[in-house]
Amino acid sequence: MNLNTEREKVLLVDGMALMFRAYYASAVTGYIRRTKAGLPTNAVYGFMRYFWDAVQKFDPTHIVCCWDLGGKTFRAEQFAAYKGNRSEAPDDLIPQFAVIQEVMESLNIPNISCPGYEADDCIGSLASRFSKEMDVYILTGDHDMLQLVNERTRVIIMKKGHGNYMVYSPESLMEEKQLIPRQIIDLKGLMGDTSDNYPGVKGIGEKTALKLVQEFGSIEGILANMDSLSKSVRTKIENDLDMLHLSRSLAEIRCDLDVVCTADGCRLNLDPITVISKFEELEMASMSTWMGLAAN
Repeated sequence: MNLNTEREKVLLVDGMALMFRAYYASAVTGYIRRTKAGLPTNAVYGFMRYFWDAVQKFDPTHIVCCWDLGGKTFRAEQFAAYKGNRSEAPDDLIPQFAVIQEVMESLNIPNISCPGYEADDCIGSLASRFSKEMDVYILTGDHDMLQLVNERTRVIIMKKGHGNYMVYSPESLMEEKQLIPRQIIDLKGLMGDTSDNYPGVKGIGEKTALKLVQEFGSIEGILANMDSLSKSVRTKIENDLDMLHLSRSLAEIRCDLDVVCTADGCRLNLDPITVISKFEELEMASMSTWMGLAAN
């Protein structure tokens, strides 16, 4: 057995979460960083600050960055209103999407996406696969990802400001929320998700949903004990059974996609000259210095 593999870890980056966080954190000031040619780069700059801080803190041997693709996903096929409340991306952000991916390529980090699925599903599938051979760390701001936590997989939730993280293991998830990872899906099935625009059971909020899941263990457990529920809660569930099951289905991250990405293909292996050249092209040479890169 190769003892080195026990120390290897892959960082799975939720590119969408970092990009939006980076854009809005600086756009709120009213100043958008741009190149002399007018290309907005505030999200690129902010993304790299968040991303590289996490790389330094968690010290992965492998990195993959996962993205949504445009177009319809299987969740929107199941529920037409899924994410229907999302506004269009700001004009200044749209061109930066491709630029951030180019920066990742310059770092030799694969950009992964899957038609018909979301970045979450790519992350879930890669976490499932890579956890068989190394430790997995998922970098995101999305609490839905907590369903992926297990003995070999940690979810790093980015908190406000740079360098602030909450790292979830099965133990810390139980300590904070009194839930096991799988129950995150049941919780979302009951309470819905306003940011993803699916309703769950009408009239059941987070507090009630949490109490029900903690008491009965799962949606199946709740449905098997309907007589134990208050008349009000029982009626709400009975009136919305179809939406309960649909919402739980929408909340569940797929972990079985055949995502094309090998461990060898995502081993961290920077070529400083390529990276420095990319940042000079984007007129942010200070980023190379901040990352500690030198051309020689």
